Amino acid sequence: MRPETIAVHVGNEADPATGAVAPPIHLTTTFRHGPSGERVAGYEYQREGNPTNDRLREALAALEGGEEALTFASGMASMTTLLESLPNGARVLFPDDCYSGLRMLFREFLPERGIVADIVDMSDLAAVRAACAQPIAMLWIETPSNPRMKISDIAALADIGHAAGALVVADNTFATPLLQRPLALGADITMHSTTKYFGGHSDVLGGALAFARNDEFAARVAHRLHVTGAVLAPFNAWLTLRGCRSLGARMAMHCANARKVAEFLASHPKVERVNWPGLPSHPGHDVAAKQMRDFGGMMSVEVRGGREAALAVAGKLRVFTNATSLGGCESLVEHRASVEGPQPFSPQNLLRVSVGLEDAEDLIADLAQALI
Repeated sequence: MRPETIAVHVGNEADPATGAVAPPIHLTTTFRHGPSGERVAGYEYQREGNPTNDRLREALAALEGGEEALTFASGMASMTTLLESLPNGARVLFPDDCYSGLRMLFREFLPERGIVADIVDMSDLAAVRAACAQPIAMLWIETPSNPRMKISDIAALADIGHAAGALVVADNTFATPLLQRPLALGADITMHSTTKYFGGHSDVLGGALAFARNDEFAARVAHRLHVTGAVLAPFNAWLTLRGCRSLGARMAMHCANARKVAEFLASHPKVERVNWPGLPSHPGHDVAAKQMRDFGGMMSVEVRGGREAALAVAGKLRVFTNATSLGGCESLVEHRASVEGPQPFSPQNLLRVSVGLEDAEDLIADLAQALI
């Protein structure tokens, strides 16, 4: 089955007890067991597993083409649990452009766990090979990257990482498995903030990992999740599973709208640069075209005139909402440097844009009046 069909059907089978087409929510925190702890129906306690989460895990594994998937309370919880499952002294290569939460994690907290973080431009394969001259445990890919939309060649990086004996992880949040399947390109693990496109309505927090192999390392991560407790609540799992059913249709419209918006912005005299991999002028366009079915609904825009000009544009927008996050029905804009803390990494003239499901002409008209 193709991804659009998987998204609608896997994990969403009719309830065998009632025939209900929409899956039920199992909100119970505990399950009946026998006198000596024997599990009557395979479950014991919500933290270690529940039927609603299992439906979502099945759907995510199928969508990514993996043998196993785990769900978490947030995208950050999934990243933290995965990275803290590495042994003390492990060295990890991270991309130079990446989500600010991940940057804070590897700067502030991973050193406390004895995990060494090195930064490399993942779009520069020669630089990655040079960085792999020293032992590495994990190579972390984010493509398209947040917020500069840099593109990394997943298949080539997987070859480099595996040759160095490393696990290869790809953050697939921006693309989703509807547009890009890193496990099929050689990655070992994909990571998602399911808060974004999987949920799709800006109303549910969650994270996920999908594993190409249900091996010893996957079991180690699952055990850490169980013990440390960063689990996804059943209602959030149900909302995310519901979001899966419309994911194909939503991603198609996000992509179509983003193309129109990007083409408009790329021709505007007050825009210095549009970072969207669907534009032929994007330096990663050819690689993106090779490994993605379409180019996504995320972009960033660098406004001529610096910080004040970018803030002025953001302040004039009326259809776009100034807000953090992405992947919802509504279009969002955010001045990333303003929300990245005391040491911002993003350019001061950069606005990150999540193109939503409104009519594209209304979005373009809003941007046109804001850029006057």
